Amino acid sequence: MKRFANPLALGALVACAVSLIGWQVHAEPNRVKFPELDKLVHYTTVKRGNVTEHIMTTPEAMAAVKNGKPIPAGTHFVLVDHRDGKLYRYFVMERGDGFGAEYDASRRTADWQFQWFWPDKSINKDENTARCQSCHRSQQGSDYLFTAYRIPRFNGTPVE
Repeated sequence: MKRFANPLALGALVACAVSLIGWQVHAEPNRVKFPELDKLVHYTTVKRGNVTEHIMTTPEAMAAVKNGKPIPAGTHFVLVDHRDGKLYRYFVMERGDGFGAEYDASRRTADWQFQWFWPDKSINKDENTARCQSCHRSQQGSDYLFTAYRIPRFNGTPVE
C-alpha cells in the first residue's frame, strides 16, 4: 500500500473536501407540508425582472398581523415563483409548535421551517433551506417575514 508523502497535505486535502461538500447543502427533510393553495389569500405580488412572485397566506395569519397578534401555528406563507410567465417553483414557510427546536440557535427562525417545491409539489432537493433561514433571520422584527408590512394595506387586491 502506498502512503501519502506528506500527512499534513493529506489532512489539508481532506479538510478542503469536507469544506466543499458542506457548501453544497441541499434541501433537508423537515416538517413543512405543501398547503391547500385554494385556502390561502394572495395578498401581495413582487416583480423583479422576469420573475413574478405571488405571495399568499392563511386568512388567520392576515387577521393576526392586522391586529398585532402572533401568527398562529399551522400557518403557511407561500411564494409562487413565476419565471417568464411560467410557474417555476414554490417556496413555503410553515409555522408549527416546536419547529424551531429542531435547529441550533444560529439557524433558528422562531418556529418557522422552510421548503422549496417544484410545480408538481414534490420537494425541490436542489435548494438550500439553511440559506432561507439565514436570509429570513434578518427579518426577526417582523416575525421573519419580508412582506408582513404589506398585509395591513391589503384590501382585497394584491399589494404590489
